[in-house]
Amino acid sequence: MCRPMSSAPLPKDALASMSGLELMQAMASGALPRAPIGELMGFNGMSVGDGWVEFFATPTAAHYNPIGTVHGGFAATLLDSCMACAVHTRVAAGFGYTTVDLNITYLKAMTDATGRVTARGEVISASKRIATARGSIVDAEGRLLATGTTTCLVFPLTPRGR
Repeated sequence: MCRPMSSAPLPKDALASMSGLELMQAMASGALPRAPIGELMGFNGMSVGDGWVEFFATPTAAHYNPIGTVHGGFAATLLDSCMACAVHTRVAAGFGYTTVDLNITYLKAMTDATGRVTARGEVISASKRIATARGSIVDAEGRLLATGTTTCLVFPLTPRGR
């Protein structure tokens, strides 16, 4: 799905009332705005399912580091986003998550000639408090560019007793 990016903070009532999967599906369909980081980084679409999320992006010269390749932060942001959002698809309504560990392995440099890439995150394990996911970035020919793993802490968005 490639829809124009609309970015704004998510409505708090959506976070409180929708499961993570419902929320991610609403963002993918355009019914809810996507996270502003996607617009900043040039994400140009997403697909969602139970336990997985894919983001699409096209690296440009605007993402370059001083040596003329795409900065590693571009891949790290794509992987952190797709893996954490995959975790979000397994979170109940009223719960959130935060990344507590992120490990990225870069396998092939990206440039503005790389073309569109796909970053896919998949949940490995999810419990009430801790979730882990793995991710990969591939180019249009299926060449593996980077991989990652993450651990996320799952928590209620509203402190107990309020």
